[in-house]
Amino acid sequence: MKFLSTRNSNLKISGREAIVKGISEDGGLFVPESFPSFDIMENLDLSYTDLAHKILSLYLTDFDSQDLLKIIEKSYASFEDEIAKVTCKKDFYLELYHGRTSAFKDFALCLLPNLLAYAKKSLGIKDKTLILTATSGDTGKAALEGFYNTEDIDILVLYPTEGVSSIQKAQMDTTDSLNSKVISIDGNFDDAQTAVKKIFNDKKIKEELKKENIYLSSANSINIGRLLPQIVYYFYSYADLVKKEKISAGEKISFCVPTGNFGDILAGYYAKEMGLPVEKLVIASNDNNVLTDFFTSGTYDANRELVKTISPSMDILVSSNLERLIFHKSSDEIVKEKMKDLNDSHIFTFEGDFDEFLCGYASEEETKNTIAKTFKEEGYLMDPHTGVAKNIVDKLELKKTVILSTASPYKFSSSVLDALGENISKDEFENINILHEKTGVKIPSEIKN
Repeated sequence: MKFLSTRNSNLKISGREAIVKGISEDGGLFVPESFPSFDIMENLDLSYTDLAHKILSLYLTDFDSQDLLKIIEKSYASFEDEIAKVTCKKDFYLELYHGRTSAFKDFALCLLPNLLAYAKKSLGIKDKTLILTATSGDTGKAALEGFYNTEDIDILVLYPTEGVSSIQKAQMDTTDSLNSKVISIDGNFDDAQTAVKKIFNDKKIKEELKKENIYLSSANSINIGRLLPQIVYYFYSYADLVKKEKISAGEKISFCVPTGNFGDILAGYYAKEMGLPVEKLVIASNDNNVLTDFFTSGTYDANRELVKTISPSMDILVSSNLERLIFHKSSDEIVKEKMKDLNDSHIFTFEGDFDEFLCGYASEEETKNTIAKTFKEEGYLMDPHTGVAKNIVDKLELKKTVILSTASPYKFSSSVLDALGENISKDEFENINILHEKTGVKIPSEIKN
């Protein structure tokens, strides 16, 4: 399997090279040259790690198969109990927060450092790698944990000072690894992401780093090594529901994904293209509903004020991974044209066939009401990002839908307590204890620490 640049389909490199580079020299993102087929019906009984091995082997064909399996098993050993858990209520909740940092980013960011280290070694690269990462809250800590004291790899994380929760901020600021640096910036996530992209495309900076035998890579979802592992949990949740007899084999179901940077739901699109029986992929946005507007009107307009919400990981106006989808729906020439428009005027139009997608957005009040209603009626506690997705599922009256639950409610304890109508303390850490007392839901060990 070769990987192409979204801005130059004639460029073809190996999986190892794509992971090492992170982003193409032309500013494009790497995508697979084709989508391999995968029949989940023949693999229903596989463990999560064995399923990940089978799926990733289809893409990372230049990795030794046994070495890849060892990397996967080593990476997911850090998860608490189950790696991915499907909780069946009125809807199905795919819980993706049982890793080290209690967020879905753990699925890829426990694996990416080991994939990168293997790729460097097997390609004979002895230079130091500097990982540049912008975060809206969850990627930062997950990346810091993943790259913790990794040999010959340093990591620099940028996050918006006022754009993350107190828990997320504390998780990043208390990192004690010797190879990491965390910087908070005045601005929002888009400012942080733009800064990272500018550095990647600055030839002078690259030349200065080269003199020191340092080259750049990324842990954001612009790195294909971040995106591919996320395909696995779509197949895993489907297999789990078949085994639980909640759906029949071959039956189409929908997935609703709270998204800002479009990476998580793009992995769902890849799963569908590989043969997973998907009815609809539902894009759930908060008040920063730039994606909803795009999929409704065909115009992507980032000329708006970013709204700070209780679901900060979705407070994004420039969705990097949308570039990959546009490439799959058109060509590298069209991608270059649209990305130039976005860079120059923060707006572009694209009329494509997005029949497999649905979309919607939830306001702050709707999100809070959904959190309270779901806990009261179903006894299920969710974080604000999951609350956005659940609200959209209810609005669209969807049946047999998997809601991707992307973070533990304890990462946003103040917002969840407020949604439940409880008095909240000024100290978010105290609110963790209050939320536990009120709900009895287990506190993840990482957050307890």
